[in-house]
Amino acid sequence: MTDITPFTIAIPEEKLTDLTQRLANTLLANEVPGAGWSYGPTGEFVTGMIARLQNGFDWRAEEAAINRHPQFLTEIDGQTIHFLHVRSGAPDAMPLLLLHGWPGSFVEFLDAIAPLSAAGFDLVIPSLPGFGFSGPTREAGWNDGRIAAALLELMSRLGYQRFGVQGGDAGAVIAPAIARAAPERVIGVHVNAATMGFIPMGPIEPEVIATFSDAEKTRLQRLQQFMAERFGFNALQSSRPQALAYAITDSPAGLIAWLGDMFAGFGDSPNAVDKDKFLTNVLVYWFTGTAASSIRLYYENAHDPEAWSPKPNSGVPTGVAVFARDEVAIRRFAEAGNTITRWNELDSGGHFAAMEVPEVWAQEVASFFAGLTR
Repeated sequence: MTDITPFTIAIPEEKLTDLTQRLANTLLANEVPGAGWSYGPTGEFVTGMIARLQNGFDWRAEEAAINRHPQFLTEIDGQTIHFLHVRSGAPDAMPLLLLHGWPGSFVEFLDAIAPLSAAGFDLVIPSLPGFGFSGPTREAGWNDGRIAAALLELMSRLGYQRFGVQGGDAGAVIAPAIARAAPERVIGVHVNAATMGFIPMGPIEPEVIATFSDAEKTRLQRLQQFMAERFGFNALQSSRPQALAYAITDSPAGLIAWLGDMFAGFGDSPNAVDKDKFLTNVLVYWFTGTAASSIRLYYENAHDPEAWSPKPNSGVPTGVAVFARDEVAIRRFAEAGNTITRWNELDSGGHFAAMEVPEVWAQEVASFFAGLTR
């Protein structure tokens, strides 16, 4: 099937009622007094989010706001693909594919639609397979490479033979994969929250570290600390995702805590993302039942024999945005497998920059693509 059908979000009222009942019956975990975020999300954070859902948060208003953007469904490689397709109206509009990661969703880009449309982009914003209204996945094997192939097919169905790609987090892995698969079709790749392919993998010789700038040494230390102390979620999701899946599928408080740990930067930036935007993102996972299938992406990639092999340079112009609270990418390592034509280090924003500073993020993206040949 290659049909593309219009789609409108309409969560049944009984799902809202069920959520209300589950929130009212939440059993909170005990915690060590005064420990802050050292063990994970605090009771204050989780209860605050629950209280907001119970008093003041309006899912129907959020749903209506999303539905003001044209949405569609299609089936590719046996999997439903949900996407927004927002045309700018500009006669020479550049098609731009925007890719989220985990624990994000298409919700990340909502506040950036207006500035990017005004800048002359036709936007295609999919939910990755297994995420939100593209999920859950129905079979094994949906790794980054398979997702890249599916999104190439999506752009073909929409009639876009040449287009740009932007991605953050997992999207910053999938975007370069799309360029490697079809370099003749990709105008440029822009990434933020970039890790694999943009950071050192494995030990670094002392004589190499000696050549680092002070800023690069700081980033390396930050990366090493993250891998040593904060990477447990990756180990679990890459090895036994289903053990976690039952908890975050059954308990909205559990889902808030698990996703919130990432959004709050492990407590470093608990207020970086607007509370209602965070909760809208959480409820996209909750109402679609995709908490389990989304984390399986880590398992699929960890068990892909090609995932850790060196990747060829696509030759596609690549821009990297390093936002202030997300500084881990190091240019010399990014250049090993990417053709870096723009490297911009910004003094605001973090891992979820499109949500945190949407105007700044959109301007950065638009500036990169403005200088490229179509």
